[in-house]
Amino acid sequence: MLSRSWLKWSTSWVLSLGIAVGVGAGTAGAVTTSASQPIGGTGVSRPTANGVFREIKWDDLVPKDWDPLKEFKNINFSLMNDSDPRANEMLKRMRETWDNAPTNNEMDGASVRIPGYLVPLEETKAGLKEFLLVPYFGACIHSPPPPANQIIYVKAEKPPKGFQSMDTVWVSGTLKTLRSDSYMGASGYRMDAVVVEPYVEPK
Repeated sequence: MLSRSWLKWSTSWVLSLGIAVGVGAGTAGAVTTSASQPIGGTGVSRPTANGVFREIKWDDLVPKDWDPLKEFKNINFSLMNDSDPRANEMLKRMRETWDNAPTNNEMDGASVRIPGYLVPLEETKAGLKEFLLVPYFGACIHSPPPPANQIIYVKAEKPPKGFQSMDTVWVSGTLKTLRSDSYMGASGYRMDAVVVEPYVEPK
């Protein structure tokens, strides 16, 4: 049975995502992040010189014409409780919509640098081989996974050491629009990471 807290969180997440995608204003630090204020801020990324990883924002991963609220605009979750079959059905539809969120094809094959929160998947003595990169603190750990187009599955060329769950990092590498499923969530992107380094907020 899905809890009412999950229901409230999902409703606020959808609303905040709509704000993030539709408006895109302000910047977020490593601590004050949320669905509407991802790490690195929102808005359009700046171009860089050839041969340099292009620093992108999480908004860049979302197609401009994708409306995450489209199917849920006329739903009032506040009128539903745990025993309401409509609530479970709506949450199921939300999860399916998020897990199949479309990617931005312009990002396929791009050499990028993006900040995020680390969600470990596979760690060995050599270091962290695989992890998910997410835009705000707690995603996939303390709260349900965000849409697939806001999760990057990362495979490190050289497994980094010394990182823990929810550490903030910069990841640089080649981004691909390739879907992956893990026990932590469905990701719409994959990155072959060349560099994984601690996050330092740009001055």
